[in-house]
Amino acid sequence: MIRNLALIAYLLVLLIHVYIVVLEMVLWKTRGPKVFRITPEKAAETAAMASNQGLYNGFLVAALVIGLVAPDPTINAAFALFGLICVAVAGIWGGITVNRRIVLVQTVPAVAALALGWFA
Repeated sequence: MIRNLALIAYLLVLLIHVYIVVLEMVLWKTRGPKVFRITPEKAAETAAMASNQGLYNGFLVAALVIGLVAPDPTINAAFALFGLICVAVAGIWGGITVNRRIVLVQTVPAVAALALGWFA
């Protein structure tokens, strides 16, 4: 049961970050203003920065995917742990520097996945 909950939490973190990548790299000028409560002009000004940030979030997605599909359990666990810790830390930093909501969207699910994985 706990193992299934850990997998669900892990997949949730992965899907959230796939969405973030698409938002920052593809939908920034159209959806970004509403999500981040900025003007369309500010979205246009920051599009290159958002795209770059989206690329970095893509690397988090890559780590999480490797953590999910790696055939070697040691590699699987290492990438999963690395990915989830990076997501949790990124969420804390985003909460400090941008908006506290980011902690709820990124850090809380990542910490939940880490905790459930620990007890699985």
